[in-house]
Amino acid sequence: MRSVKIPSDRIGTLVGKDGATKRMIEKMSGIRLDITPEGDVNFNEEAKGADPLKVLMLMDVLKAVGRGFNPDRAVRLFEDDEYFESFDLKEAAGSKSNQLERVRGRLIGAGGRTRQIIEELTGCYMSVYGNTVSLIGNSVSLPVAKHAVELILNGSEHATVYSYLESQRPRLRIAEMGFDL
Repeated sequence: MRSVKIPSDRIGTLVGKDGATKRMIEKMSGIRLDITPEGDVNFNEEAKGADPLKVLMLMDVLKAVGRGFNPDRAVRLFEDDEYFESFDLKEAAGSKSNQLERVRGRLIGAGGRTRQIIEELTGCYMSVYGNTVSLIGNSVSLPVAKHAVELILNGSEHATVYSYLESQRPRLRIAEMGFDL
């Protein structure tokens, strides 16, 4: 039996209206979920016919939903070559709450613009939730998005980050076409 802990305010998102989201995730993974009110999501990794790779993908999907992603975006992790990565903002900002808010604000940008630009230029999904920033992307786009986030966390100007992202566009387009880099 495996368990993934998610924040209690994300349980409703994971279950979905009338359990629809939970059923969708169970169908995609082939694994039945047991969700407690405390936020523990339990599942039997050794259930009959459970694919070990699907178990790992399921754990990433559950973590992604717990880190603020919409389940429709999180299920992208069931695809091949899709990965989840999460960073603790306290490492970059320290433990002062005003610093954490400043860093979160820099990552999101005015009206969500910075997050939107990172998502559009890399093809990754990004979520800033609590004290974390999380990314979902493939093996080519994820490192680009991760570097952009690190630049922002290290205090780089947004214009510098946008220039970096623009410089990576040709590489990302080639990868989209299916050519190995």
